[in-house]
Amino acid sequence: MQRRHLVAGGLAAAVLPPFAFAQGLEKPKVTIAVGGKNLLYYLPLTIAEQLGYFKAEGLDVTIVDFAGGSRALAAVVGGSADVVSGAFEHTINMQFKGQPMRAFVLQGSAPQIVLGVNPKTMSGFKTVADLKGKKIGVTAPGSSTNVMVNFVLAKAGLKPSDVSIVGVGAGNGAVAAMRAGQIDAISNLDPVITLLQRSGDLKIVSDTRIVAESEKVFGGPMPAGCLYAPQPFLDKNPNTAQALANAMVRASKWIQAAGPGDIIKAVPESFLLGDRAVYIDAFMAAKGALSPDGSFPTKGADTALRALASVDADLAKAKLDLNAVYTNAFVQKANLKYPKG
Repeated sequence: MQRRHLVAGGLAAAVLPPFAFAQGLEKPKVTIAVGGKNLLYYLPLTIAEQLGYFKAEGLDVTIVDFAGGSRALAAVVGGSADVVSGAFEHTINMQFKGQPMRAFVLQGSAPQIVLGVNPKTMSGFKTVADLKGKKIGVTAPGSSTNVMVNFVLAKAGLKPSDVSIVGVGAGNGAVAAMRAGQIDAISNLDPVITLLQRSGDLKIVSDTRIVAESEKVFGGPMPAGCLYAPQPFLDKNPNTAQALANAMVRASKWIQAAGPGDIIKAVPESFLLGDRAVYIDAFMAAKGALSPDGSFPTKGADTALRALASVDADLAKAKLDLNAVYTNAFVQKANLKYPKG
């Protein structure tokens, strides 16, 4: 009898389509590392989790939050996480280091990073050159917020060593550091930026929440938050990667159709930093910079490489295969599955 049941079970599984069960996924349990989960930069990740889109694809996803993107990347390199929800440019840096990573679904069409100065400690600020010798707060050293600082400094003729970089995280700690005058400037994201703006504790210098402004700063389309993973992970787990892309594309499309009230209901209370009105303002400021469908722009990798090369002479000389740092293959299939979200 036992043997008969086994045979019957095997036949039943054989005739079912591969996605009928989570077993169709090579790795149903996935750990995603993220640097600053509360940020609007990663809103599609939160929506996919909160609205059950990962579960709908047969995935059991654990999201581990870190103080910044560089630490989230370290978790995947160290093997404690499978996938990073982080900034696109890390894929270029990792190829340069001989550890190939590939982005497979986009969350942000622009970095949404804002560089601003502290009106208390820099009341006489006129140009970026005034930042020389100052303390600049970033989410974590080496993260995309740090890259943005380096890039803006380079355009003003300054080197990264001309300033002091301080890791302040992506939440209330960053707000407190600015208000207490512990840092002279900040490179951070929403809702932190909108909270500081509203209380008069920030004077904006460069705002890449506006796609046109981002393209002016970086000289082309600059892909931002995305899911990326080691190339071997994608090679071994294509169905799992597809399921992740499906959930993220569905979330991105839901966001585009959502109003502020829908977003407030969907995100955890702790994300609001104690002020719903600020979060709504932040969402409205960031919405235009979120990807509508998860696709990477054709020239995006070129723009990201230019930004990184401007502050890294070795990287500027390297011959890299930019087609290997991203793929739209999973996103194309996800958009066929969820044409309207």
